[in-house]
Amino acid sequence: MANRTSKIRYRLQTLLWNRGRRKRGDVPPSLEVKANRNHVAMGLLLSLSIIMLLLFACATERTYVRSAPGTKVIVLPEKERGTRPYVVNGERYYPLSQADGFVQYGKASWYGKEFHGRHTSSGERFDMYRKSAAHKILPLGTHVLVINLSNKKSSVVRVNDRGPFVKGRIIDLSYAAAKEIGLVGPGVVNVKIVALGKEVGRLQSDGGSRPLVELQDVERGEFTIQVGAFQDRDNALTVADRLKVIFDYVHIAVDVDHDKKTLYKVQVSRSKTLTQAGKIEKKLEEMGFAAAFIVRI
Repeated sequence: MANRTSKIRYRLQTLLWNRGRRKRGDVPPSLEVKANRNHVAMGLLLSLSIIMLLLFACATERTYVRSAPGTKVIVLPEKERGTRPYVVNGERYYPLSQADGFVQYGKASWYGKEFHGRHTSSGERFDMYRKSAAHKILPLGTHVLVINLSNKKSSVVRVNDRGPFVKGRIIDLSYAAAKEIGLVGPGVVNVKIVALGKEVGRLQSDGGSRPLVELQDVERGEFTIQVGAFQDRDNALTVADRLKVIFDYVHIAVDVDHDKKTLYKVQVSRSKTLTQAGKIEKKLEEMGFAAAFIVRI
């Protein structure tokens, strides 16, 4: 009944308007109300859009600059301006938070004499008396700050090798770096790793001079999941055959360890991002492969 009354009232108002009871250029009252509501809604929407844009601009204070493939250059964020840089071979490096860089917690170990003089994954020869590190997923050449959480001692090292190939261990340090943070005695300690950004220039602005920092692209690259390493080739083939039923890519990589023993490493999947690789790693863990871990190829 109420709807019918409203329709009749609307028709009468429109009829009166059409007969010239209202001035030329006016609109029926009902249309006037609708138009006003539309204007109010549009005004509110525009205001909200401007506010969100301003908030987003303030919250994401990152200015990117063209850089070499596999890297990005940003203006050092305001919140990091008071951070003390580390100087390595005359170059300045800044630790960055998780939002802009790479932070990781886990166990560190070290390696020395048995690998001294051997080629690393980067092609360089390993020198146990120089500070360096092996990491499974960080790009080769990345500088990282390693902090021993038990005594707060730290060391800045460059990643030039792959490893440690043990679940739960996140970094292998050379003897020199391990000695600097008090790792040699215990052999394994809990650490915090912070990737460092290299200063490549300065940006002049009204607020003063701010560093331009080059970062390695940790998220993108070529990743695989190592399921296990076997001395018996047949055991590796058995596991690989089982996984081929589920995964499109299953590979057995042949490697020789420091004791000159041949290892057959079963690797699953090829991913373009660390996030994708993490999903495959989790799936393998749920299948019972608790020792599976991600490796950058």
